[in-house]
Amino acid sequence: MTRAAGLDRLSEFLLGAGAVYAADRNTDRGREHTPTTSALSPYLRRRLITEAEVVAAADSAFGDGGAEKFVSEVFWRTYFKGHLETHPSAWTDALALAAADHERLAAEPGLRRTYEAAVEGRSGIDGFDDWARDLVETGWLHNHARMWFASIWIFTLRLPWALGADFFMRHLLDGDSASNTLSWRWVAGLHTRGKHYVARAENIRRYTEGRYDPAGLNEYPDALDEPMPPREVALPPADAPPSGDVALLLHLDDLHPESLPLGGATVVRIGGLIVYADGASDRVRSADEAAMADAVARAEAHFGCPAAEVEAGWADDLPVITAWAPVGPSAAALPLGCLRVRRGWDETAWPRSARGYSRLRSAIPSVLAAQA
Repeated sequence: MTRAAGLDRLSEFLLGAGAVYAADRNTDRGREHTPTTSALSPYLRRRLITEAEVVAAADSAFGDGGAEKFVSEVFWRTYFKGHLETHPSAWTDALALAAADHERLAAEPGLRRTYEAAVEGRSGIDGFDDWARDLVETGWLHNHARMWFASIWIFTLRLPWALGADFFMRHLLDGDSASNTLSWRWVAGLHTRGKHYVARAENIRRYTEGRYDPAGLNEYPDALDEPMPPREVALPPADAPPSGDVALLLHLDDLHPESLPLGGATVVRIGGLIVYADGASDRVRSADEAAMADAVARAEAHFGCPAAEVEAGWADDLPVITAWAPVGPSAAALPLGCLRVRRGWDETAWPRSARGYSRLRSAIPSVLAAQA
């Protein structure tokens, strides 16, 4: 999991599946085939590559309008992050629900049996069981399969949605608090109240090209409801970078320090902070460690200063500056007094992400113009 690997993947996508992305992106041909999506999300999730450079590369490759659908999908990730920044209780509530649901598993044998069959790929539902095994074995699922899986989990198996989000977060190589939590809420009908995603056998059969044809799905469920939806709060302001010597703290939500807006700050120390999601698989942990090692090496070369693990005294009493960590494990672990700078991409897009996606989608041209 390195920046070089992400750039290679971007090139492969632009030369291959990117040309037919709009037509093929919903088709899941299985893990033995080249993905119809970009498969860039593990690199974007850690910002080994940035949204701005990915969108610029796609626009350059496909010209005006040719990359529109792909660019819109990149902005969905940006939207979810901005939305969670202004609705942080969606994350903390999901964690609390998952903890309570895990306690229910210990107390309710029927629920536990259904849950164990689901995560072990023993539900008996065509397609669903393969997706469960693929997730555990590879850390990856096609986006359409993720939606089918979540819908079947919630509406057919009637399992708690927060347990499903927790299962994904433990195993997805691209799992992040915003995209994962809010995508599960969207499928359940909680993100946009009453608007849920329903997995239908015909749709699965069509977009898996006949590989799967599940029977017994609940295709006419009601959306879930909640008594108190997450409250909207103001987007917290970023800090201005100071002048003079600073210590730069790297974390797993932004590992491209070469392009951070550091103003007049001079980086003379570098520290790497790895905070795993609860229960993260060995595969996810290994990817996180490789990504951090790659970023630390690049930062050392770029800034020409030493790097160390984040421990007592690593910053040598210097001001500590870091990229803005979105709501999630890294943000919760940042040291007190840490100065957080925000990229122009987020500064422009996140204020437009507090409500539905349509507001951000209509502002995509202005967000891109601000990066020029």
